[in-house]
Amino acid sequence: MQAQPAHDTGSDHEAERDRNAQHGRNGARGGADRDTAVLDGYAERMAATDPLLPTFTNPAASASAVLRTRDGMAFATRSAVPPRSMGSLWRPLVEYRLDLRVAGSDPGAAVDGLLCRWEDQLAEAVSYDEGYGWDSAAVVTRPSRDTTGTTALLRRGFAATRVLAVRPANRLGAGPPAVPGVRIRAAEEKDLPALTRMRAELHAYDAQFGVVTARSDALEQLTEDARAQLAADRPVPQLWIAELYGRPLGFLEIELPPEANWIAGYVHADRVAYLASLHVAEEARSSGVGSALVAHAHQLFDSEDIEAALLHHALESPRSTPFWYAHGYRPLWTSWYRRPAVG
Repeated sequence: MQAQPAHDTGSDHEAERDRNAQHGRNGARGGADRDTAVLDGYAERMAATDPLLPTFTNPAASASAVLRTRDGMAFATRSAVPPRSMGSLWRPLVEYRLDLRVAGSDPGAAVDGLLCRWEDQLAEAVSYDEGYGWDSAAVVTRPSRDTTGTTALLRRGFAATRVLAVRPANRLGAGPPAVPGVRIRAAEEKDLPALTRMRAELHAYDAQFGVVTARSDALEQLTEDARAQLAADRPVPQLWIAELYGRPLGFLEIELPPEANWIAGYVHADRVAYLASLHVAEEARSSGVGSALVAHAHQLFDSEDIEAALLHHALESPRSTPFWYAHGYRPLWTSWYRRPAVG
């Protein structure tokens, strides 16, 4: 049987193509509207939760993947630092991070759904990064006062490990009276051995708590970093020494603008300082050296018109957590870690 010749259906195909294109545009608009509703709803909820949180923007452009549920969005990124770098002392070499934005009537369920989607993607991503093991982590950083979805994180093996704490400027004061025997001064080249020893003590202590990571080259890295800071020409020094009856037994490291601008986006303030580290040698504990160093830092911040001071600390540390909160800091962001990232 001879096949019938095909009819000319070009106009029908064009009409169908137009309908599909319009449907795609409507779907895209609907998806964009849902995204906007989630992002706006989350921003409103966070503004009511903590007035010191920054204005939230859409981080999709910098994300490697965007995950969605009905009432949630999450932005996945991968961050890596090279071995034998200063950055490698304070974190795993590879971090897979998830930025959660959830809204709606049940934000906890949205967190759970987004974490489920991320686990599948995470397993695939980690398979390409073989060999990191303990030097990898899955990280979810959230506003500390937003506790929705906490159970979902715990069920997946995450632990609240690291806090970015804040002290608003209106709490900055003149500080306590001078502590007998304590003198605080800018660090000098002659202090390099003492600085290196105390920084190494602090690094080894903090490595117990899951984020700071023990490295074979830690002493070398800390020495070279301290040497570079001592040689820098700054209006306000970054490194300070606390002497107790003439012995260097404590140190303080601070960052003022513009050096602290890398962290300023985490808080609703224009001028932000970062208290990078503070340590008191074991033989000088409970002598008032630590409090004197904190008071000195706050006076420096006050003189520079700082609106908010930020610092990181290990949540599990029996020293850091009570010490900082007794000096007016409180949690702003909490980072939940799982090491290794998968396994």
